[in-house]
Amino acid sequence: MNLCVDVLAASILIVDDKSANVQLLEQLLLEAGYTQVSSTMKPEAVCAMHRTHRYDLILLDLQMPVMDGFAVMASLKTNVEDDYLPVIVLTAQPGHKMRALLAGAKDFISKPFDLVVVKTRIHKMLEVRLLYKKLASYNELLEATVAERTAELRESQARYRSLAELACDWYWEQDENGAFTKVSGPVLNMLGLRVSPLHADEEQLLPSGWNDEERIKLHEIIGNRQPFLDFVLHRANPEGYQQVFQVSGEPMFDRLCRFVGYRGIGLEISVKSKLPIPWV
Repeated sequence: MNLCVDVLAASILIVDDKSANVQLLEQLLLEAGYTQVSSTMKPEAVCAMHRTHRYDLILLDLQMPVMDGFAVMASLKTNVEDDYLPVIVLTAQPGHKMRALLAGAKDFISKPFDLVVVKTRIHKMLEVRLLYKKLASYNELLEATVAERTAELRESQARYRSLAELACDWYWEQDENGAFTKVSGPVLNMLGLRVSPLHADEEQLLPSGWNDEERIKLHEIIGNRQPFLDFVLHRANPEGYQQVFQVSGEPMFDRLCRFVGYRGIGLEISVKSKLPIPWV
């Protein structure tokens, strides 16, 4: 970004009811190298003109008939989406300067004009304005990039879960307390589990018949926040069948590296026939 070139190419609108002031400012700006200078002596037309052209700077006289500069600024603030009001007020009244700044003007130029001061303040104001626009454009690009990456992440997660469901009987997630928070597949009905935190007085809801040694070993792995692959669990269900499950899982952490739970997949690999239960 060549800031000097961009400043000289900025669009400027002069608003004054005195033609001599308009001509003086136009000549000053054109001689300084500004290439997009417009003017109007009708303050009531400013708001519509700004909606169309989105000027980088408006040089606005305060004392005008029909509609003074304060009314013009109020109109600009209510009718333009841009929350930055690019206005330098022109005034011969010292008491109006503070009121103009409170009304939203970014700077002021006193009358009669000091041409060096006029050129300096306009140039500085345009530098700030263009940097503001660049920042706004960057923020829009950043928001669009974040939205695109978020959509890609969600799509990737959906594909992962879809593939996991095809490759196994269920996909599962647990919170940091070990409660199932998400399960896809028949595991809830098959094991008698439910997706909710389990409290001490709800222990009787846990399915019975598991091999205690295997479950203790799995709990130790999870307690150490370790991943596990194809871990085998045995269970004798109430009908007398031996069920064999193969589960894999990994710990989940947030952006601050705090443990938030586990996720994984599971598969029943047992054959439905009455078999002796070796640990009973």
